[in-house]
Amino acid sequence: MKEFWNDRYTDDKFIFGVKPNEFFKSQLDLLTSGKLLLFGEGEGRNAIYAAVVGWDAIALDWSEKAKEKALALARKNNVLIRYEVGNFLDIPVEHYSFDAVALIYIHLAEEERELLHKKAITSLKRGGTIIFEAFEKEQLGKSSGGPKDLDLLYSLENIVTDFQDLDFKYFAKENIQLDEGDGHVGEASVIRFAGIKK
Repeated sequence: MKEFWNDRYTDDKFIFGVKPNEFFKSQLDLLTSGKLLLFGEGEGRNAIYAAVVGWDAIALDWSEKAKEKALALARKNNVLIRYEVGNFLDIPVEHYSFDAVALIYIHLAEEERELLHKKAITSLKRGGTIIFEAFEKEQLGKSSGGPKDLDLLYSLENIVTDFQDLDFKYFAKENIQLDEGDGHVGEASVIRFAGIKK
């Protein structure tokens, strides 16, 4: 993972652009700013948006190259974010301490996915929100991004199972037009979810 993403982020260009993910932004804008944890944050577009609008943003990712680009983007926007590099299944995070957690286009094998989602839920305060967007299984064969392995794509059932203890605030499979840098462009099949910890 580390080598893959370091290679991917070597270019000076921001692969997924510098604007926040549309669904992430729409859901974050509904919340009162607080402490935000972003798994697999990559080049920082979502963390920097959050920091600009008043959130204390903590980003985790596999890639040192991504961190370098994210911190440079933060400086350009005159904000501070915290950014830790490593396998974010192993990086310790505080329990019951975040007002929101973002999981934007993180595609893992089933066992790792379940562990990550449990970790995300545990990190949330009661009343905190998870914001999630990822490619659905019908994304396979589309050119707008995502894994080429069906097992790494999501079904609605995955979300129901993994987040069954949350109150579902927004939950849908949608066909959308992605326009996120050069990495996500074109028609896409995604799952969008926002849930609140009881």
